[in-house]
Amino acid sequence: MHKRSLGLSLFGGVAIIVAACGTAATPSPSAASQPPAASAPASAPASGEASAPASQAATSNLKIGVVTDIGTLNDKNFNEYSFKGAEDGAAAIGAEAPKSIVPTSASEYAPSIKSFVDQKFDVIVTVGFNLASVTVQAAHDNPNTWFIGVDQSPICVTADGLPDSTFACPGDAKTLLPKYISIAFQEDQAGYLAGIVAAGASQSNVIAAIGGSSICAPCVRYIQGYELGAKSVKPDIKVITAYVTNDFSAAAFQDQAGGKTYATNFLAQNKKVDVLFQVAGLTGNGILDAACASKTAVYGIGVDVDQFISYPAAGPCLLTSAEKHLQLAVSDALKAVAGGSATAGNLLYDAKNNGIGVSQGHNLGDKWAAGTQDLLNKALAGMKDGSLKTCPDKCGTPG
Repeated sequence: MHKRSLGLSLFGGVAIIVAACGTAATPSPSAASQPPAASAPASAPASGEASAPASQAATSNLKIGVVTDIGTLNDKNFNEYSFKGAEDGAAAIGAEAPKSIVPTSASEYAPSIKSFVDQKFDVIVTVGFNLASVTVQAAHDNPNTWFIGVDQSPICVTADGLPDSTFACPGDAKTLLPKYISIAFQEDQAGYLAGIVAAGASQSNVIAAIGGSSICAPCVRYIQGYELGAKSVKPDIKVITAYVTNDFSAAAFQDQAGGKTYATNFLAQNKKVDVLFQVAGLTGNGILDAACASKTAVYGIGVDVDQFISYPAAGPCLLTSAEKHLQLAVSDALKAVAGGSATAGNLLYDAKNNGIGVSQGHNLGDKWAAGTQDLLNKALAGMKDGSLKTCPDKCGTPG
């Protein structure tokens, strides 16, 4: 979750309507995402032998701009990792370093994008679901500019390719907005991996998850995967699920103090819970605060990025985090634009292209059950070959 409402890939209300897993195209893993092959040490050239000329560095004239959500550029979360992805992509294609604008309020989203358009930027990256509507509008108004929306899938447009406030989504965004790429992530897979860690670490055989809103499909997918992953380790484990709200109010993703109060009360009512997964943005940081402050040993699990880094206050009780690999996804999208292989529409990042994962245990790695890493590796292999189901049939819809 992050400060795009401080809450993961919410799609800004579109998530209420469209919640199916795996509906977006899945790009192949980039070369940069693959582990480097070991190479034999190069022998020195024979005396008088000219060494092979270095390959010419790639160059690109693309001007790249990044409009983040409210907050800071270096937030150790969505804004920062998306911008780092833009930096990586620009470096890979030989373009100038990307420029950034950090709005101070939602009223600055559209003017920030327009500023880059007016300066003739070729690619504009917008970060988070809060910018989905203004990005759709900008893509409609500027068909010659590439737009990369992070966590804005699925794209919902009218028959004219405009933002659809009714969420009926009658238009074909891929056709109507031919230069708008929306990056999505398969949250249930990341949640499944976190569930494996949680089940192994639990001593009470009772774990829990708290989401920001029950109508946030990505939140639900995270938690559905979490439950299935836990039960793959301990079929009889009890997984208790709760949601702070049933709407997209500030309480769902922007209220850290409220999240702590909610989770404190939740833990008081569910005394056997010893692992708690937060899927609620800034509100979720409060949930982690409650876990760390609990008089009984309750481990926390973070979301979207490695929260040991993004929220150090949770470090003492953080078991792991369910991750979206934002930096890789943005970099890949920029390389595709520069290389001429980019296609518009929803672009899915999942295990097959290294788009999701789970963080290391850091200070609490010794609390992971023996064999957990082997189980994670096996699960990832199943996700990659399609043999492992990580979400129920009604994926993204609360059970």
